[in-house]
Amino acid sequence: MITARLAAEDDFDGWRDHCRGLLRLGARAEDIVWQVGEHVDDLFANASVPPPGATAIGVPPDFATLARSVICHSDPQRFSLLYALLADLKAGRRRMEDAADPLLRHLHCMAKHVRRDIHKMRAFVRFRRVEEEDGEHYIAWFEPEHHIVRHNSAFFVRRFAGMRWSILTPQISVHWDRDRLHEGPPARKEDAPTEDAVEEQWRTYYGSIFNPARLKVKAMLKEMPRKYWHNMPETALVPELIQSARNREIAMIETELFPSAPDTLTSLRADAVRCRRCPLYGPATQIVFGEGPENARLMFVGEQPGDQEDLAGKPFVGPAGQLFDAALAKAEIDRSQAYVTNAVKHFKFKPMGKRRIHERPNVGEINHCRWWLKREIELVKPELIVALGATAIRSLTGKNLPVTANRGQMFESLEGVPVFLTVHPSFLLRLPDEATVKAEKRRFLADLQAVKARMKRWVSV
Repeated sequence: MITARLAAEDDFDGWRDHCRGLLRLGARAEDIVWQVGEHVDDLFANASVPPPGATAIGVPPDFATLARSVICHSDPQRFSLLYALLADLKAGRRRMEDAADPLLRHLHCMAKHVRRDIHKMRAFVRFRRVEEEDGEHYIAWFEPEHHIVRHNSAFFVRRFAGMRWSILTPQISVHWDRDRLHEGPPARKEDAPTEDAVEEQWRTYYGSIFNPARLKVKAMLKEMPRKYWHNMPETALVPELIQSARNREIAMIETELFPSAPDTLTSLRADAVRCRRCPLYGPATQIVFGEGPENARLMFVGEQPGDQEDLAGKPFVGPAGQLFDAALAKAEIDRSQAYVTNAVKHFKFKPMGKRRIHERPNVGEINHCRWWLKREIELVKPELIVALGATAIRSLTGKNLPVTANRGQMFESLEGVPVFLTVHPSFLLRLPDEATVKAEKRRFLADLQAVKARMKRWVSV
């Protein structure tokens, strides 16, 4: 075994010089042990080191670019993998253009991870000002996944050339004194300041520009993982901003699109006919608004109109509506005394020949239509709302609650009204066999009877 010793984890120049000598010796990748610094990782490695090659070796330009990135990766096998590729390139056994080559694909993936880490450092380093005897000093703490600090320091020199700063990491520290860049030993998180005087102003600014309508939580966490949050003052606001985003979005829509809300169901229904908030109005025949007494004590909220509801302009008149009416009758609930509506007012479907196949509305469509449901609740003032299915409970509470696990439980709407959750009647139409249908119809009837019993208790009080 041959030992090739490098000065640092990101020592590209040292690796390149060793490769020149190793290639002249005809060394194979599996015969080389790459060591960093004076630490010995392999007890069987030979202490002899091949002399660095003084003569440059011709390589494809894209290999040099790839190697400089991969050297910064944290995988200890990176030196050996790059040498194996280099040896095969010189021998003609591989080509840099071969996109299907597994070794090349692996190395390109490593380079991608390094570039991503470089981007994260540039995006999430937050300097905090410290007053020292010789003036202001800006200090930041960062925890890179790979050995990118030296490679990335030139960016910060260009960006912050006029200020004195330090970036502390568990690998290495870099310090800029407005003239030269200095390196220091690894640091601890405790060595960096935790806050400075301007952070409260920054949090105020960040909170004011936060746009709830553009919030994509999964995308945000992908681009800004939680591991970086403790370095960034604005992230203290993120949980609260996420929690309140939907309410703020609804408030924005109300203020900008509907500055004066109708004060009766009749005028609200007339305004809804002109609704163009989302594209669902285009292919639908008409809007299907809620119906029932304006002072109804009980409200039912479904998902959206179906094919027959879209044609008739009334909610729950198709097959699911007929099943719904039958169950209400058995539970001794008078539909004419309840207000019946949907979370989404237009029929969303996919054409299939002459048929229109129901499609579930997405979160954006639910949110756009939420303004109408909110006004229905405010005008009717029900004492109890029954949410029929997942879309209804999402619209009423702002939460994605699985119906099966939460069926029969009580929640609270965004307006503070008690909400009872059960299945949508259309669920019963999709069951596979008659025995299951009968069992689920009994469960649905039991849910409605529980609603009836709750209403009776309120009357007796």
